[in-house]
Amino acid sequence: MSNSSIGMGEQNRSEREKFENELKAILKASDDANILLRVIGSLAFQMHCPQFGYLQAAMGRAFTDIDFAAYNRQSKQISELMTKMGYIENREVYIASEGERAIFDKPSTGLHVDIFYEKLDFCHAIYWKDRLEVDSPTIPLTELLLEKMQIVQINEKDIIDTIMLLLEHPLGEIDQEAINIKLAVQLCANEWGLWRTTTMNLEKVNQLAQHYTQLTTAQKEKVTTQVSEIIARLNNEPKSLAWRIRARVGDRVKWYKEVDEV
Repeated sequence: MSNSSIGMGEQNRSEREKFENELKAILKASDDANILLRVIGSLAFQMHCPQFGYLQAAMGRAFTDIDFAAYNRQSKQISELMTKMGYIENREVYIASEGERAIFDKPSTGLHVDIFYEKLDFCHAIYWKDRLEVDSPTIPLTELLLEKMQIVQINEKDIIDTIMLLLEHPLGEIDQEAINIKLAVQLCANEWGLWRTTTMNLEKVNQLAQHYTQLTTAQKEKVTTQVSEIIARLNNEPKSLAWRIRARVGDRVKWYKEVDEV
C-alpha cells in the first residue's frame, strides 16, 4: 500500500456532519436544477452502507472532500450551480484535464469538491457512460468497487471502504442493491491490466481485513467469502484475445498509468 495516513485520522461527529450536510445541500440543489450528480468516494460508501457505515469512524477513516461523477454535457450548469453555492472553481484543472475534471473550493467552510466527468481515470479508466442513471444518489455498486480496486498503490482508506461494501451488499447479476459482478467480470475480461490490479487489490483487502480488531470473526469470514467468489469469477471468465496476448507479457511491462496529483 502507499501512505496509509492519507484519508485517515480522528474526526469528530460535528466535522463529519459538516461534510454530510454539505453533500445533502449540493444534491438537493442539483436535483432542483435537473443536474445529474452521483456521489463517489468516501461519502458514497457511507451513504450506500447504512448497516456498516459506522466502520469508517470506528477505523479512523476520515472525510477529506466531496466527490461526484457527472456527464460533461452538464459541466456549464454544474459550474454555475457551484458558484451560486459559494464555491470557487479552479479553471486551470478543467482546462488541463481537457474537461474531464473540475475542482471547487468553498472559502467560507474550507470544503473541497471534486467532479469527474465521463470517467474516473487514474491507474485505469472507469467509465460512466449510461451508468449514472442506474443508481442514486451514488454511482452503481460495481463502479464503487472498481473505483477502489483500480488504484495500484491502494491506501488504507480504500481498503476500509471496500470492506464496508463487501459486508453490506451481496454479489449479483443486476445493479439493484447488489454488486453487479457480471459487469465487473466483463470489464476485467477485456483488459488484462484492470484484471491484474483488481485481483491484486482484492487479495490485499482480504489479508488486511483479518487484522482489524473492529471486525468480528463472522465479518472477516464474510469478506473472505466475497473476495474469493469475485476472484473466482474474474479468473474463470473467458478472456478476449487482447487480454490473452497482454497476459503473456505479465508484470514485466507496467500495466497501469501513474497517478498524477492535481
